[in-house]
Amino acid sequence: MGTDAIIKTQNLSKWYGQVIALNDVTLEINRGVTGLLGPNGAGKSTLMKVLTGQLRPSNGAARIFGQPIWNNGYVMSRIALCPEQDAFYEEMTAFQFVTYLVRLHGYTVVESEKMARAALGVVDLLERMNDPIHTYSKGMRQRAKIAQAIAHDPDVLFLDEPLTGTDPVGRRRIIDLILEIGDRGKSVVVSSHILHEVESMTSNILLINKGRVIADGDVFAIRNMIDDHPHQIFIDADKPRDFAKLLVDNKDVISVTFDDDGIRVTTRDPNACYEYIPALALANDILIRRLTSPDNNLAAVFKYLTESGYREGAGT
Repeated sequence: MGTDAIIKTQNLSKWYGQVIALNDVTLEINRGVTGLLGPNGAGKSTLMKVLTGQLRPSNGAARIFGQPIWNNGYVMSRIALCPEQDAFYEEMTAFQFVTYLVRLHGYTVVESEKMARAALGVVDLLERMNDPIHTYSKGMRQRAKIAQAIAHDPDVLFLDEPLTGTDPVGRRRIIDLILEIGDRGKSVVVSSHILHEVESMTSNILLINKGRVIADGDVFAIRNMIDDHPHQIFIDADKPRDFAKLLVDNKDVISVTFDDDGIRVTTRDPNACYEYIPALALANDILIRRLTSPDNNLAAVFKYLTESGYREGAGT
């Protein structure tokens, strides 16, 4: 296991009676933003609860900064969680709520109020910070939860479905905030089952399914490791039929099909095709308007790994 990892687990398992929520999970998480991905019920929230000290492992070890997480006040003072579920005192204002939680970290009233006000400003809640939380919209409640998590400037931040209920503008602000925290050298773990949300924040993923880690590392590195899985490349060209005839003669092309918007090429060597296709078009006076690969994204990786039973990944 690498020496720079902030979070480490070794053969970590958690079960509830006969139900296994986490099964022999060994992982490392470093500085920066890491996307924790998986379908509902995959074990993401259980892993989050173990890593934030809410649940004790049934077996194995979980450490942050080299120390056991369970019942460790030092670790708790340096981490923070924005949970998926709401758990407010509804009559409190956001200012009171965040101040109260910051005080639990041992800060004075004056320090806590200053930190709460700064955090609420970051999430654009200053104008409503003195209104009772029960008057807030879903998006505002989400921002209040994020404010309490970032107020004491934690070194490790866990965000469980942080974009739930936010509008497009609020979503963009939260994504930018997550990126900024990661750029400052903090460790941010973002849990989501919505792939494009994580893709907008990081290419570094930890993919969990049925309580097991099935892949981790850079999404593109993982994608490239699936050597026997055909990739698709979409081409929008001005002479699609002429170009298709030329493409079928290439040794790296498995098949060429047409759809309403252009040509879809299936290949086992997309890198070779990315070099070959523009050169071929230029040599034959064919204009390429768009060249993309729907397989070079998290959705394709997730679908393939979960459906194929693939068990290896970068660092797994």
